[in-house]
Amino acid sequence: VHLVESGGGLVEPGGSLRLSCAASGFPFSGYTMKWVRQAPGKGLEWVSTISSYGDITYYAESVKGRFTISRDNAKNTLYLQLNSLKIEDTAIYYCAVHSGVLRSSSHTFRGQGTQVTVSS
Repeated sequence: VHLVESGGGLVEPGGSLRLSCAASGFPFSGYTMKWVRQAPGKGLEWVSTISSYGDITYYAESVKGRFTISRDNAKNTLYLQLNSLKIEDTAIYYCAVHSGVLRSSSHTFRGQGTQVTVSS
């Protein structure tokens, strides 16, 4: 299993970013996927989950209405569109292969992460 995130960076409050996660080494289209994040000094936090077909999505209350998860199974890629970013969204964002509870950070594998920093 190989997951490589990209698209992070420094953005001002209210700005937007689009994160990508290139997956390989497993049948991506058959797996529910997640985004989780870890803010400085804090534990892993669940952000969003998407079904294998991409037709069912779940969001943490803290990001609902601002973030959008999607996937392109033909390209083996997972996405996270981040809009209306807040300072408290600053974290390392990881894509992960789902396990356990859908609305939780539980997972089997995750990538190395991409840093998102929201600052003025």
